[in-house]
Amino acid sequence: MQMDFKLLETFKVVIETRSATQAAAMLGVTQPAISAQLGRLEDMLGLTLFDRTGGRLKPTTEGLSFYAEVAKALDNISHLEQAAENIRKGSLGRLVIASHPSAGISLLPGLISAFLKSHAGVSVRLITRNSEIVRSLFPSQLYDIGLTELPIDYRDIKAVKYRLPCVAVLPRGHALEAQKVITPAMLSGFPFFAISRERSSHHAIARAFTDAGAVFNLVGEAELFASICAVVAADGVVSVIDPWTADSFGLGVVVRPFVPIVSYEIAVFHSADRRPSTIASDFLALIDQRLRSLGSTPQRVRSVPTNMAHLPA
Repeated sequence: MQMDFKLLETFKVVIETRSATQAAAMLGVTQPAISAQLGRLEDMLGLTLFDRTGGRLKPTTEGLSFYAEVAKALDNISHLEQAAENIRKGSLGRLVIASHPSAGISLLPGLISAFLKSHAGVSVRLITRNSEIVRSLFPSQLYDIGLTELPIDYRDIKAVKYRLPCVAVLPRGHALEAQKVITPAMLSGFPFFAISRERSSHHAIARAFTDAGAVFNLVGEAELFASICAVVAADGVVSVIDPWTADSFGLGVVVRPFVPIVSYEIAVFHSADRRPSTIASDFLALIDQRLRSLGSTPQRVRSVPTNMAHLPA
């Protein structure tokens, strides 16, 4: 038996108003139409829902019992309608982001905080792994948005590539603090604490020193730019790092532009097979806005279907 929700709504209003006349006025129909709908519902259910005596409708015991179930069912329908509306508006749902550590520690927390304030009812899960693992997890669809360092496998994803200029970080009170721009020649010979040599940016920074004829006095390395910032603030060394980590570290270090430009590249991506949800689209826009403010020019990268990934160019 398939329920007619219009009949159930009519029945509910009649029970609550105890008047077919008032129910007709509320629902914008005639009183005979109300009576006909109640008769159809009774025939469909095989129940007598009302005693009809003296021109009045009096609910039967069965009618009152059925009303309790109808009220719950219609409340659930109303809840589903509201949930659908909230999902459309981006105010209900769950967002899962997988990110490499640098962005996961220094870029995303502030964005997530701002996002949650403007998206009440949304929950966010942040997964932090190295770039290779973030990309390898993608086929399992465990997350909605991914952030990784380049290079990246572009199969089955839609990606935007961001190239950001690295910045110099100095401890407070350093001899170069008054300089508006920092160059390799200025940093020549100063103890330099670098990102791990397993990262391409390490070698780009070293080349900048070599090309300038400056001494790259490497005294240590770290896996994370945030760790480097902490060492710079505490130990008097200098470094060149990504701009969002430097920005998020606050007053602990002095941040200056570094010339020549050494680029730090990341990709922000999602599945090519399905359109991002409203909340995912909103968060992608927030990332884009933040990275643009740090000097990045985004570049969309065409997705490569899996079945074309191994074809010759």
